[in-house]
Amino acid sequence: TIYNSLPEALSDCSLSIGITRRFGRYREGLLHPDQAADQILHLDPASVSAMVFGREDKGLFTSELDLCQHFVTIPTDARLPSMNLAQAVVVCLYEVYKRAGELTGLQHGRKKLADNQQLEALYEHMTESLLHIEYLNPQNPDHIMRTYRRILGRAGLNEREVRILRGMFNQIDIATGKKAGRG
Repeated sequence: TIYNSLPEALSDCSLSIGITRRFGRYREGLLHPDQAADQILHLDPASVSAMVFGREDKGLFTSELDLCQHFVTIPTDARLPSMNLAQAVVVCLYEVYKRAGELTGLQHGRKKLADNQQLEALYEHMTESLLHIEYLNPQNPDHIMRTYRRILGRAGLNEREVRILRGMFNQIDIATGKKAGRG
């Protein structure tokens, strides 16, 4: 399937993992490829997941990584800090298939996560509510929201948990007069 944009491609994904070589404030808690494989393989079989690889020359932009719940970096020698795209894909997929072989027959206990569309709706609602109560800096709300994205991404929210958080932000909206209550 060919998509017009990354958000469209990831909209039905419960788990999106961005592959990056760069480190920084918004790129903490990086996983190794085998850890990413575990994250993917412990999902409910009906869940859709994605590994997101960037451009050969520049990798993924921060805005693209924002759509991912986890980040992966492939450990390399400092003299050659990054792999080319094909090598990175092979290493990551190898770890998924290796781990899948190890888990054969262990299908119970998988978690069905909320998809990216549900998560993005939550983050949009959070941003609006937190701006309304003047918690976020209106000049740069993404600064703090990226941290919330990382926290909630690590939590691996399911659909019910997303609904509960949206309900909490609805109550904040009602309490602050942004939204009318149930009467």
